[in-house]
Amino acid sequence: MSHEIDRRTALKIVAVTPIAAALVWTEPEVARAQLRAATALAAGEPYVPRFFTQSEWQTVRMLSDLIVPRDARSGSATDVGVPEFMDFMMSDQPERQEQMRTGLKWLDAETQQRFGNSFVACNAAQHATLLDEVAWPKRVPEPLKDGAAFFVSFRNLVLTGFWTSKAGIEDLQYQGNTFVPHWDGCPPAALQKLGVSYDG
Repeated sequence: MSHEIDRRTALKIVAVTPIAAALVWTEPEVARAQLRAATALAAGEPYVPRFFTQSEWQTVRMLSDLIVPRDARSGSATDVGVPEFMDFMMSDQPERQEQMRTGLKWLDAETQQRFGNSFVACNAAQHATLLDEVAWPKRVPEPLKDGAAFFVSFRNLVLTGFWTSKAGIEDLQYQGNTFVPHWDGCPPAALQKLGVSYDG
């Protein structure tokens, strides 16, 4: 996309973007899909998707990497297994499959109409032209509303897959889930601001 933004900026955007109701995932589903994706990557063999067709799989991989490209800190979406994560999510959620499949068909139909090629066969400038039009929901022209809804849902799923992966958590420099050998409690200034104390 021509609007260059880094991953942390993208995360802030997504945090305030309404997630399409059809692609909201519960935490156990995310954890299960993430574990399966990590296992598939660790196997070191080409992954064979369960849900996506081979044509869809190429599109999913390309679009995922356009959303989260490789940078100096970590790999791209495909490098950390996001497409595999998405495939497992689709397999576990059959009621979500039609929206995904319809959206991928829309993407190819739109690029065929505009550029005479499937999405995968388009060049970087053509990708940017289309994705810039659907990436910002409040600016989307009426004829592209359905396509934009798909793209936002797809993007949210890619970002969920990326930032719940080991590499994504490291990319965010998340400090949780670490052992704290000594805890002195809440700082006095914070307790005072809250109007509370350990004395009761």
